[in-house]
Amino acid sequence: MKKFIFAVVFGVAVSSSPLVFAAGDISAGKTKSAVCAACHGADGNSPSDLYPKLAGQHASYLYKQLVEFKSGERENAIMAPMVANLSEQDMADLAAYFASKETSPGAVSEDLLELGKQIYRGGNSESGVPACMACHGPNGSGMPAAKWPKLSAQYRAYTESQLHAFANGERHNDPNGMMRDIASKLTEEEIKAVSAYLSGLH
Repeated sequence: MKKFIFAVVFGVAVSSSPLVFAAGDISAGKTKSAVCAACHGADGNSPSDLYPKLAGQHASYLYKQLVEFKSGERENAIMAPMVANLSEQDMADLAAYFASKETSPGAVSEDLLELGKQIYRGGNSESGVPACMACHGPNGSGMPAAKWPKLSAQYRAYTESQLHAFANGERHNDPNGMMRDIASKLTEEEIKAVSAYLSGLH
């Protein structure tokens, strides 16, 4: 637990300082987002659960991810060429536009509700999994200052894929390895349940 608390404090310090970005222009971002629409939808609500909903996500988090896709710190074969020619202002504009949109609601399967709620709100003391809401908030709204994402109403399939990517080390752009440490301790059943719970959280 002490390790986790240190990681949270250290993570805030690290993630809230290096990526300071200029204020984005929503109108400019809307124009620039046309190329994003095929995967993420015109308003940031992706038509496929293979891709994340960007609508309503924090601009600070979106900007961080775009920067890290471009630098290669977050590896993704689809996103890398999409961001290759984006300037810092382009990324700020896109982040501002998608952050300004409203996330479409999701739903949770009743059979996964209780376990998902337990993991999200209370964690698993036996395996050392902390409550997800410690960083992502009681309603899954995240912490924009720390660049921790909003998770509520996100597609279940996408959240599952990201937890797996953190667990096996394929995704490694989390401050101080916090998500890699947590996800690696989750069982497959817990991953499915918490992902389902988040899809219906508002």
